Amino acid sequence: FHNEKSPSFSVTPSKGIYHCFGCGKSGDSIQFIMDHETFTFSEAIVFLANKYNIAIIELGRKDEDVQQDTERESILIALQYANDHYVHNLWENDEGKSIGLSYFRERGFIDPIIKKFNLGYSLDAWEGLLTKALADQFKPDILQKAGLALARENANDSTKTKLYDRFRGRVMFPIHSVAGKVIGFGARILTKEKNQPKYLNSPEGEVYHKSKVLYGIFQAKTAIRKLDECFLVEGYTDVVSLHQGGIEHVVASSGTALTEDQIKLVRRYTPNITLLFDGDNAGLKASLRGVDLILKEEMNVSIVVLPDQEDPDSFVRKLGGEGMMDYIKQNKKDFITFKAGLLSEEAGRDPYKKAAVIKDIVESITQIKDGIKRAVFFRECSRVLDVDEQVLISEYNKLIYNGRNNGKGQQPPSSETLEDVLVEQQNENPDESLDHVSLLVKREEESAITLLLNHFDELVDEKLSAGTYILQELEEITFQTPVYNSMITEMTQRLSKGETVGSLYFIKHPDVGIRKEAIRLLSSPHAVSANWEKFHIIVPTNIDLLPTLTQRSVLRTKRVAILRMMHDIMDKIKVEKDDKVIMDLQLQIREVKKISDQINGLLGIVVG
Repeated sequence: FHNEKSPSFSVTPSKGIYHCFGCGKSGDSIQFIMDHETFTFSEAIVFLANKYNIAIIELGRKDEDVQQDTERESILIALQYANDHYVHNLWENDEGKSIGLSYFRERGFIDPIIKKFNLGYSLDAWEGLLTKALADQFKPDILQKAGLALARENANDSTKTKLYDRFRGRVMFPIHSVAGKVIGFGARILTKEKNQPKYLNSPEGEVYHKSKVLYGIFQAKTAIRKLDECFLVEGYTDVVSLHQGGIEHVVASSGTALTEDQIKLVRRYTPNITLLFDGDNAGLKASLRGVDLILKEEMNVSIVVLPDQEDPDSFVRKLGGEGMMDYIKQNKKDFITFKAGLLSEEAGRDPYKKAAVIKDIVESITQIKDGIKRAVFFRECSRVLDVDEQVLISEYNKLIYNGRNNGKGQQPPSSETLEDVLVEQQNENPDESLDHVSLLVKREEESAITLLLNHFDELVDEKLSAGTYILQELEEITFQTPVYNSMITEMTQRLSKGETVGSLYFIKHPDVGIRKEAIRLLSSPHAVSANWEKFHIIVPTNIDLLPTLTQRSVLRTKRVAILRMMHDIMDKIKVEKDDKVIMDLQLQIREVKKISDQINGLLGIVVG
């Protein structure tokens, strides 16, 4: 879900949940499919049903069902509707056929390829799509959020706005998600209007995030997986032309440098990526800077530069698919060697420029985690740059050392427990600030709720469960963290009614905030290894220590609640002007302090 190298993803099969400690995403198997594949709920259900050959009986949609559609689903429906409209314009409308279809055919696209990519045409009218969509009951705000309509001031009433089509008089390239859903559009203008961009893309929104999608990924994913390689090009027409030439394992970044999310998207299908650069690409050197990101994802990167004045679209039309593939095979170079040769040629015999080239190359090599690959590249670059291999290795070691000292390297996880940290902080600073106390309160409330979720029904003595004990001991304390207060209040209410208070109830809770927090707390990042038993070493588990853990959690929760209470009383003293009231408040502090000292004694906390 995000760019992180440390192990942070936890799955608990027994509870049917997952949680990412890096970005906080969590849920059950259906939510996982929704997050990972960017599906709606219903799409995820269909996906899982198809995967496991489960038949789904679809019922007719009622009006109330339509009203319950999420905004995301409504936007996706609107985008698909728009694409159908643009495709209809291209094949059935006179303007679409004479302008849009003629353009595609002039570029050499055959009808099956045009249909394969669902290419279309937007009429040169202010409300071509809008009028039809509104007549078919699409809501104006959904059309705006889908990036299909824009608002402008109404000429007849300045207090109101008037909608109009975003895309007008353009050939349309629909952008699909991995699952094949239309999530946006790239639109090319066919006239030479100076005040209009050549390409107009859908805006960022609920379903379209330019940095996370690649044009053609839906049409290419099967071929990429089969051939174990992905070609990366720049434009929409490059992708379409290569497909027509039989080269289907190709995607486009839409003219921007690859982002980490896009690289990860390709990485799901193959670790091998080949970048095809135009023959007259003046920004080739600048483009290479972004390739380090690909190396960082442990991918094998190759470069192919096309002949002068050629791009993938023109070159495949000239040579055909087989000729294009022959050229790629003969001219493909690994990225590191290609970069070394290119920069070395530019540097010539200038020693200062050559030194800069060496540093640049070594910085790229540092992104490669495989030691054998690094060794091979050091040797090859030594030959290309005509420099001793040891010089490259020394520069590499220097970069790694500096990176670690600057805090860029990964830090080992702390072995301290939360309780150790809290005790240490208490000893160092007995007069905690309010912010610090608030942090302690949240942590102890979290600890108590975690115990309740994991061990509610387990016994701490012959007749008393951990859940009943904790709720009884903390019944007079109001939790300060809203989500935890809601959870413990609901637990108390359900217990009083004799209803179950298990973790499953909260995993499926209707409140999204409670559900996500329950899953996070139930997804422990640590577990005791079973291998200890091989050495006849018995490591106590939470179950073994449950009576002690439960008692100490209650005491720590009470302790931080008292610290919070003392701060509240002190705040009252600061603003109070009545001496008698101040004396009463001071007496309260003394009484509360006595209780605090007793709890500290039970916890073994020494306050200096």
